[in-house]
Amino acid sequence: MDIEGSIRVMPEALSNKIAAGEVVQRPASAVKELLENAVDAGAGSVTLILKRAGTELIQIVDDGCGMSREDAAACFRRHATSKLFVAEDLNCISTLGFRGEALASIAAVAQVELRTKRAVDGAGLCIRNEGGRIVSSEPCATSDGTSLAVRNLFYNVPARRNFLKTPATELRHIIETFQALALSRPDIAFTLIHDDAEMHRLPAETGEPAEALRPRIGALFGDQYPDMLVPVREQTSYLTVHGFVGMPELHKKHRSEQFLFVNGRIVKSRSLGHAIQSAYEGLVPKGTWPFFCVFLSMDPSRVDVNVHPAKAEVRFDDDRGVYGFLHAVVQKGLGAMLLTPLVDAPSADTTEPWVLKSPAREFTVPGTTHSASASEFSSDASSAGYYRKDEQRDAGRQSEELYRGVASLSIPDAASGNEDMLLWQLHDRYILTQIQSGLMIIDQHAAHERILYERALGHLRQGQGLSQQLLFARTVDFSPADFELLKELLPDLSALGFDIELLSGRTAVVRGVPSEIHSGDKEVLLEDLLAQYRRDNEQAGAERQERLARSLARRGAIRSGAVLVPAEMRSVIDQLFACDKPYVCPRGRATVVRIPIDELQKRFGH
Repeated sequence: MDIEGSIRVMPEALSNKIAAGEVVQRPASAVKELLENAVDAGAGSVTLILKRAGTELIQIVDDGCGMSREDAAACFRRHATSKLFVAEDLNCISTLGFRGEALASIAAVAQVELRTKRAVDGAGLCIRNEGGRIVSSEPCATSDGTSLAVRNLFYNVPARRNFLKTPATELRHIIETFQALALSRPDIAFTLIHDDAEMHRLPAETGEPAEALRPRIGALFGDQYPDMLVPVREQTSYLTVHGFVGMPELHKKHRSEQFLFVNGRIVKSRSLGHAIQSAYEGLVPKGTWPFFCVFLSMDPSRVDVNVHPAKAEVRFDDDRGVYGFLHAVVQKGLGAMLLTPLVDAPSADTTEPWVLKSPAREFTVPGTTHSASASEFSSDASSAGYYRKDEQRDAGRQSEELYRGVASLSIPDAASGNEDMLLWQLHDRYILTQIQSGLMIIDQHAAHERILYERALGHLRQGQGLSQQLLFARTVDFSPADFELLKELLPDLSALGFDIELLSGRTAVVRGVPSEIHSGDKEVLLEDLLAQYRRDNEQAGAERQERLARSLARRGAIRSGAVLVPAEMRSVIDQLFACDKPYVCPRGRATVVRIPIDELQKRFGH
């Protein structure tokens, strides 16, 4: 069969309809593109008018810069843009739109009327486009800025129109899109009108971004939200994170109240969403999702926004570093919300190393400088909590003083600015303390187990741990199975701080044990650890080092029934909130229970 000449260039109208399938998937897609254009145009006020969830009418009215006659005619062409000119511009995109596809794609599947006027022009211009073809262009009277009305979306693509969901569903997607753009720019006034009913009228907020964002969140989601927001902010040499995460009580059974922005652009990222969600582990019920509105700002050259047709996904040149930094910042904010268990920051002229409290890793900060890394924190010591390495080494020491009853003491809380911090021990099992939002209860054994687990895991991964020598070395004879297990685990045991020498036969000499272990009989620690490891080994799914760290933590943690003095209680709290996952023990049990003040008031009938 002769197939010569069978490949042809598609007509522009057909190619535009195909492209529209990627860019304009539903009415909310068109709303997003048009709202972003209005923001890029420098608008101070934007109004979104809808009819029948956008299928009948989507109209955006803004007071931005407007367009000249030439630009208005060119904006309907594919790949016509004012934001990119050479390939290198893709490496430093700072606008929301940049491809020049949106208007061409929308016009290909709708009837569009554009009215625009610049402040310097005497009259405006009205252009009508139907199905991708300009049918009229004439002067008109209109205000400065741009009004773009999209009618009968997908009128010439009936298959696409038939696949739209119910009006209620499509409207929900539009509202979520509107909320995202309104949150991204609280300095812009936004109005949403649907079927002649005003749904939102948001005034432009003034002040710093954080100051302006809080009332904007309240205006969008409810008056109770501003008082239930936890501020998060931190920066490195190339990455800044700021915004708000919700207190645990704001959790929902859906993700529609989770907003993540990268350089002002709303994005969807499973990885970054997980970084935030995991910081709530143990704080919100499983299957629920916390509120957050978080902004990441970074050098545009370090993030690729041109990886998705709808520009909803981005890629970073250091995904792991961004993940770790975001997780740490959110966890720090949540920890401050529950309690601020931090000691004084170092003075600016100190040369002694300090360690930033952060998940699963230590960031050594000599004085006020620090080594640059993908996960580095700001060198501003006043904005973060630090502790000395020797304090970490000594922390966790179990009290040997013999006394009973409720232990409480008022001790300074310099980092939080509070004069006093009250601590109680209840039934020799729980540590109680008053916090700003109510009462916090900590299970001392579960908390110390988490502390020891993460510390042991760090030693195993770094290959070094501190050892304390036994007063008398101990010779141990093992069964054949235990001796083989000991030989297999010997490198990891040494990394934990054990000092073990294997002798002939099945005998070993134990000269030192990990310095963190202060409870129980150290002489039999190794045998107990191997027995615990065998029990933990029956649980599938964990790596060897994780099982070993978990076994050591369970064996060495403070037991329920152990009396702690207030300084020891405070040490447990400090170390717990320096952990990667402070709210659950290695076995998944809660370490912290928080009782909000409003719940207490309800129980007392207030």
